[in-house]
Amino acid sequence: MDTSPFALTDEHRQFRDTLRQFAGERIAPHAAETDRRAEFPWDSFQACRELELPSLGIPTAYGGAGADMVTQAIAIEELSRVCASTSLTILISKLGMLPVMNWASEEIKHRYLPRVASGEIQASYCLSEADAGSDVAAMRTRAVREGDDYVLNGSKYWITNAGISDVYTVFAKTDPGAGSRGISCFLVEKEWGLTIAKHEDKLGMRGSPTGEVVLDEVRVPATHRIGEEGAGFTIAMHTLDRSRPTIGAQAVGIAQGAIDCAASYMMQRHAFGGPIADLQGLRFMLADMATRNEAARALVYRACAMVDDDPTGELTRFGAMAKAFASDAAMSITVDAVQLLGGYGYTKDFPVERFLRDAKVTQIYEGTNQVQRVVIARELLKNT
Repeated sequence: MDTSPFALTDEHRQFRDTLRQFAGERIAPHAAETDRRAEFPWDSFQACRELELPSLGIPTAYGGAGADMVTQAIAIEELSRVCASTSLTILISKLGMLPVMNWASEEIKHRYLPRVASGEIQASYCLSEADAGSDVAAMRTRAVREGDDYVLNGSKYWITNAGISDVYTVFAKTDPGAGSRGISCFLVEKEWGLTIAKHEDKLGMRGSPTGEVVLDEVRVPATHRIGEEGAGFTIAMHTLDRSRPTIGAQAVGIAQGAIDCAASYMMQRHAFGGPIADLQGLRFMLADMATRNEAARALVYRACAMVDDDPTGELTRFGAMAKAFASDAAMSITVDAVQLLGGYGYTKDFPVERFLRDAKVTQIYEGTNQVQRVVIARELLKNT
């Protein structure tokens, strides 16, 4: 009997079946148009609200479903299988609220988490800057205490859901001379003066707005500081450890969509007197694609299980491994899927070119895969 902590239960499998049918019926029909128009998928997000998917990652004490992380990964995987942009509508609010769940006051938790769980409001995570992506400590956004408020000035780049979200978890320097120990974390409502300078015209994930968030003399009540002054870097890294495995789940879902499309095409397309699925060279390609994705899925589920139960303190290493391996696999798999479809794969008549474009960013955001390898090596060597 398999007693590994990431083995799927019957409930997980039933949930996957439900999500797969839901995604096929309610999300997939909008996916190509969402990508073409490069607009937030409101119809798909409303469908997710009806199924109460925004509540999965929120604790029951604050109006959420309190689902385990493997269940959350399955949801992201199944959404990504048909529309990765829609999966981000669920992922990003969870990312924005993780600091609140783990570090904020009870007053702040009760004020915002139930509204995120219901889908009434959405959240964004504002860490990166133009010259401070992988090098978080180089950020320049400032937060200066003035009485009962902090005044924030600066800009944040590459912010997912910019302009759509109602609240923004913002990291800023409260002590510029203290390096990473001088960063603090704040929850900022859009109505307090936060503005969006521009939106990016992106290669993939086109239904998920990405933009520059500008803070110009934005006053934030001290009650909305998350954690203590100077704890921002710790909060940011703690948060990314817990969100990176779900980026791996997103990558697995994208890759699975590409595998499914390629397999279906191979059965339908005829050449040399039969379906191209009979050609050994192409069968081997498909077999390798599926094998890589199953390996990625197992690693992702193991890392997700560690978010809920990590007695040996290995989440940082396994989260980085899951994100890096799954996203590298997804990029390779989607390239092969395009190849298997030949000229058709290079057109927008089939979704594999969209899967390829969407897969690329999973190697970049929430820490580039080069950074993941730095993290993995550091974790391996620190106790040697």
